[in-house]
Amino acid sequence: MSASGTAATGQVEHMLRQVTPGRYDAYEALLRALATPSTGQVWMLLWRGQAGSPDAQYGAMEVDGHGYAPCVTSAQELSASGWNRSYEVIDALEAARALYPDHLGLWLNPHAPGGGVGIPWLDLRRIATGLERQPAGPLRLAEPAVEIPQFYALLAQNAHRTPAVRTLRRAWVQPALGAPYLAIGLDVYDAGPASVDAVRAMMQRSVGAVPDGLPVSTVTMTDDHDPVVLWMRAQARPFYDREAHAPAVPAAPAQAPAAGYGYPPPARY
Repeated sequence: MSASGTAATGQVEHMLRQVTPGRYDAYEALLRALATPSTGQVWMLLWRGQAGSPDAQYGAMEVDGHGYAPCVTSAQELSASGWNRSYEVIDALEAARALYPDHLGLWLNPHAPGGGVGIPWLDLRRIATGLERQPAGPLRLAEPAVEIPQFYALLAQNAHRTPAVRTLRRAWVQPALGAPYLAIGLDVYDAGPASVDAVRAMMQRSVGAVPDGLPVSTVTMTDDHDPVVLWMRAQARPFYDREAHAPAVPAAPAQAPAAGYGYPPPARY
């Protein structure tokens, strides 16, 4: 391995050593290192086949009911693991893109003392699509407690005037890092350009009723890989429903269990 490759591997392994229970800042730094092609190489352990062959298949492991593909972070760790089958050296970004659609995470150095560190599929999705595009988990989600009836009323009114909108839901999102915010779930009849433009205009006409300093974001209810969307589907009744011809009664406040998001318990670190 070249000197630059050794330095890159060293950065991932340095970040890996910083991850301890509750150190979400260190965990985010590890994700950033993995998401960077110059630093994020991993040695994927192949259960069958050879690297690059059509029959190549990653190894598999299950932790607390969640699936992961095991890997190691350097040639030295590969030797220490005792793995005697084939392996494939790829960017973690590439591995993330391959694994997260199947709800599979990535487990780093499972042979290491303490069992290594698991990257849940939700965080692989963040790596694959951009870490800054989704909030840092594990998330705490609940029905919003903030009282902003003017905004909800205006949004429901504007939604009724926007034929593309079927329903609206809401959630209060507290990321592991960063400020909490209000998420609006948009369920639309179609996702064509005209509908997207109409819904964007609807939100722009409505956000003026949001109090200063209150962050508001939107999610598309058809996204099967967004944890906020998954929570809304299970826990949040629509506050606007076109087919009910009236605003719906809000659901009672609810808290989603962190385990449901694929994050291993702190003891796993």
